[in-house]
Amino acid sequence: MKIVCTKSSLLQGVNIVLKAVSNKTTLPILECILLEVSNQTITLTANDMELGIKTVIEGNVLEPGKIALNAKLFSEIVRKLPDNDITITTNSSHQAVITCEKSKFTISGQGGEDFPLLPEIEKQQSITISQFMLKEVIRQTIFSISDNESNKLMTGELFEISDNNLKVVSLDGHRISIRNIELKDCYENIKVVVPGKTLSDLSKILNGGTEDEVHIYFTNKHILFELDQTIVVSRLLEGEYYNINQMLSTDYETKIQINKKEFLNCIDRASLLIRESDKKPIVINIQEDSMQLSIQSFIGSMKEEIYIRKEGKDLLIGFNPKFLMDALRVIDDEVIDIYLVNPKAPCFIKDAAQSYVYLILPVNFNAANI
Repeated sequence: MKIVCTKSSLLQGVNIVLKAVSNKTTLPILECILLEVSNQTITLTANDMELGIKTVIEGNVLEPGKIALNAKLFSEIVRKLPDNDITITTNSSHQAVITCEKSKFTISGQGGEDFPLLPEIEKQQSITISQFMLKEVIRQTIFSISDNESNKLMTGELFEISDNNLKVVSLDGHRISIRNIELKDCYENIKVVVPGKTLSDLSKILNGGTEDEVHIYFTNKHILFELDQTIVVSRLLEGEYYNINQMLSTDYETKIQINKKEFLNCIDRASLLIRESDKKPIVINIQEDSMQLSIQSFIGSMKEEIYIRKEGKDLLIGFNPKFLMDALRVIDDEVIDIYLVNPKAPCFIKDAAQSYVYLILPVNFNAANI
């Protein structure tokens, strides 16, 4: 095998597939990147048996062939080579010679035949969405998945398609994030749970262009994302996702309208008094046309008032400030509506069209300290 390509092209391809290289395996082949060269195509592939990524890079093919190279070593070599053309040649004993200007590396690889193939996905059920929209919806929901592996379904996100609507849901037991996106076409009903790691890795690959499309294909066990010169294949999480509809009450006793930026900045300031390990709530006292936020910790205390428009009852309620900030940071509206019932019930931050809904459970606090 022999190829010549630019450092930037090779490094970009390596960085894309690196996300699917296994770092918890006893199989050395899964720690490799497969470099596959056919007549006029140079393909890089990584596969950890849960997530597989394949990408095509630009370059000149002088001789076809394939080899599996240790991903960590190969990526570090490419990263540290001069910014010029790189030549890679291999021989029959799986040795790779990587040269660039006056640098020459010789490293041992493994036979490409031993590398596990990505699963073949039947392209029957699919949707099409812009890269920008997919990247945005991941950013707007990924923060509220759980990192607790004992509850697998919470570590993923629900993708539910009905007609021309894509609903994406994540939850971690303390909060729920929901985004509804209108698709250009109508599709069959589909309901799958995609691992959070897959979506997080995919988000780093998406260029975020509004004109660039992603084709998403679904089977019973896998999801395939096809974009530009790259495909991402992932296993789905098995099991029935939570019935969140029963948690989404439309009843409320108090509704407030508030400037999002003011609210976010105020909570951000209050958070200066909380250490990571502290579980101190921010206490919100809703009155006629103002809302007082207060926080009391071992470091000190803070109070601030914000102007609001209120419907309904006064209310004193406490929240984890991080959960409020996570939701507020991904809402683009200048003014937001918050719906509340009582100090023990969750609050809902949502718009009239319900293109977004963020549910956050309150936390207990000692009213005597306020």
